[in-house]
Amino acid sequence: MLDHLTLLVKDYEKARRFYLAALAPLSYEPVVELTRDVIPDLPCDRTCGLGAGGKPDLWLRESIEVTPTHIAFTASKRVIVNAFHEAAIAAGATDHGLPGLRPHYHGNYYAAFVIDPNGYNLEVVCHLAE
Repeated sequence: MLDHLTLLVKDYEKARRFYLAALAPLSYEPVVELTRDVIPDLPCDRTCGLGAGGKPDLWLRESIEVTPTHIAFTASKRVIVNAFHEAAIAAGATDHGLPGLRPHYHGNYYAAFVIDPNGYNLEVVCHLAE
């Protein structure tokens, strides 16, 4: 089981705004922000941990080099998948798969996909029948 993940982003402030808006339907919010003032050997000027329920599980860190990948978040209801897609598009993402069933994975696999401003393929999926 993963505890947390760090995404390298080209523009820290833009990415921070995007992820807070796109993941708001999943109750993500800023949990902690660290700078070199706090951690002198931090490998970047600043980093932030976002999460739901007070636990930072998604960290953002500015970097010149970014290699996008696929990241999927779990939702407890299909309506949250829909809200994520709408919020992410409004925040600047590109559609990469409208909300809907993906029965090739399993009968209840309901997901939506977007490409974030750094090229990451983000997915929110609900595995429950609703």
